Amino acid sequence: MSLRLRLTLIYTGLLSGVVILLSIVVYTIVSVVMINEMDTTIQRSSEEIIANLRADSLGEMGIAPGALNVSSEIYFQVWSKSNQLVAYSENAADFTSALDPASLSAGEPVFQNTSIQETPLRVLTIPLEVENTPSGWLQVGYIQTELRYTQHLLQIVFIISAVFTIVVAGIIGWLVTAQALEPLEVMAQVTTQITGTDDLSQRIPLSPNRNDEISEVVLTFNQTLVRLERLFTTQRRFLADVSHELRTPLTVIKGNTGLMRMMKEFDEESLTSIESEVDRLTRLVGDLLMMAQAETGRLPLMFEQVELDELVFEVFEQMKVLSGGRHQIQIEDIRPVMVTGDRDRLKQVFLNLGSNAIKFTEEGGKICLNLSVSGKWVEVDVIDQGPGIPKDELRYIFERFYRGDKSRTRTRTDSGFGLGLPIAYWIVRNHGGRIDVESTEGVGTTFSVWLPISQADVPTRPLGDHFGE
Repeated sequence: MSLRLRLTLIYTGLLSGVVILLSIVVYTIVSVVMINEMDTTIQRSSEEIIANLRADSLGEMGIAPGALNVSSEIYFQVWSKSNQLVAYSENAADFTSALDPASLSAGEPVFQNTSIQETPLRVLTIPLEVENTPSGWLQVGYIQTELRYTQHLLQIVFIISAVFTIVVAGIIGWLVTAQALEPLEVMAQVTTQITGTDDLSQRIPLSPNRNDEISEVVLTFNQTLVRLERLFTTQRRFLADVSHELRTPLTVIKGNTGLMRMMKEFDEESLTSIESEVDRLTRLVGDLLMMAQAETGRLPLMFEQVELDELVFEVFEQMKVLSGGRHQIQIEDIRPVMVTGDRDRLKQVFLNLGSNAIKFTEEGGKICLNLSVSGKWVEVDVIDQGPGIPKDELRYIFERFYRGDKSRTRTRTDSGFGLGLPIAYWIVRNHGGRIDVESTEGVGTTFSVWLPISQADVPTRPLGDHFGE
């Protein structure tokens, strides 16, 4: 059974149930009101009859002719203690039996619904006494034809209303659910097309006027498709890059080993080249292993007290070695401060940002390091004068395997694997901090690392995450 049919049946069932329940309530209220009015009329008539009822010295009861003026819809009978009919109304002259035989022995007034000669009656039976001695019963009946007619009419109206409601509710429910579930049907079609064509660029159309749960599902699904498309694109790009990166060192290693085998002697230059390519492969494998450990939570962080200013000086010295004197590397501002963190991992973050600054900055360009304290937070800035990062790439730079335009790197040997920044981002975030990026094309880029002085301040964030916005 389809979802559309199930929802239609539920909608129709609920609405029909409400109509039926309302019909039962109305039917009951009308019946009770009419019966109460009938009982009141019977009660008043019985009081009038009793007021005109007379008994002789022998206890025989009777009503003087013309003493009563009751409605033609009222029937009454007076029965003696010996079950003899002693008085009755003119319209009850044809009745040979009691209006309610079962109640002639009643010791207190009682109402009953009965029928005599196919005439429905509401009968009140009242025990009579003469000088505190039981002497018979008075039975007063009221014709229920109007009540039965009204009840029958109500039943017909309610049945027609219920049938009409079921039909109309079914049609409206079918149309409404069709409109409501249309995005889901489109979603199923798009999913089928994506499965068949592997085209993740497709999106589910969404009306701007919709603002319901299904529109949220469609929006979330489209966002998932965007992320999946970006992920698959990144993975394909990564596979292509890794294949290229692996092919080149393996080719160099194979060529040099082949050359040494042919020469039957060790060549120092060839050994140096092999060692360099092996180091490159080792870095790639190490970065991949670290990223996998970070994502699975198996990369431990050893928190301790770290002199961050001393750590920044160490990074500064290593950056000068990496630069080889080709850049102006300076520390413009630094404050002594202690933080709680993993010293080796924090050093890895700053070295990664520093090496990127060196990689993307032309020779003679300026690279600055700053360390400042703001309340319970420490800010470390790495500022370069490189080509900058386009705005449309800023949001992707911390994604795995993402590498920007290779033309911005100075040499092919400077190109990385697109894992340094994601690893740095993971380390900083697991210290309770964050990395901000501000970049202007043609001017340079600033990476700002925010770290809490104490891990007790981790739940607080100094500023919202932003990437050059």
